Amino acid sequence: MNIFVIMKRTFDTEEKIVIQNGKIDEESAEFIINPYDDYAIEEAIVLRDEHGGEVTVVTVGEEEAEKQLRTALAMGADKAVLLNSEDVEEYDSFTTAAMLSKYLEEQEYDIILGGNVAVDGGSGQVGPRVAEALGIPQVTTITDIKITNGVATIVRDVEGDKETVEVSLPVLVTAQQGLNDPRYPSLPGIMKAKKKPLEVLDLDDIDLEEEDVEAKTETLEIFLPADKQAGKQLEGEPEEQVKELVALLKSEAKVI
Repeated sequence: MNIFVIMKRTFDTEEKIVIQNGKIDEESAEFIINPYDDYAIEEAIVLRDEHGGEVTVVTVGEEEAEKQLRTALAMGADKAVLLNSEDVEEYDSFTTAAMLSKYLEEQEYDIILGGNVAVDGGSGQVGPRVAEALGIPQVTTITDIKITNGVATIVRDVEGDKETVEVSLPVLVTAQQGLNDPRYPSLPGIMKAKKKPLEVLDLDDIDLEEEDVEAKTETLEIFLPADKQAGKQLEGEPEEQVKELVALLKSEAKVI
């Protein structure tokens, strides 16, 4: 079984983000594999171990993304591919999907996995755009998948409920939290990852020009959420607290 994972390098939301000149200061940011993509990588490895074949992890980015690709290899992926975007001045979900789909259309694949959303942009567009470009079915927000005789039985999250669907391979799916528990790279895995193939391809290598992948959207502003105000603790008897609470909801919160 040929399994591909589309992965993104994102900043670590557990770390403090600094914005300078309307952009995230990458020098002060810590970067990781997009957490939802961790679920996709883990599931790809599980499917490979069950059905045989190999797992190839693909990302769009610059040289720095090789670190996250090596992490995916250390988790257990077999190959990694970096679609180098250094020649692209500005890019968005369209750009990423265009580069991924152009590369993937030349590959043989049974299933493509990705994260449901990226924690930085949060658009959830890349997976569905790739599936549309390749002309294959897509199932998003999956929490379980079983493959038998070329048919995938998939459970997906639908606003807190569950939906079960069956679809023939090839298919593209996006992973939701709850699909699995991603493994941590082991020391032997890290050592093996150094010898696994990591291919770097430029736009020319996948027969694309810069104008073919020009961004369709423009980011107008990036800003951090407003600081949360300190809460208030009400004191006194319950009746007094209720009266004070109602007064505050009227005068300060202005919600009643």
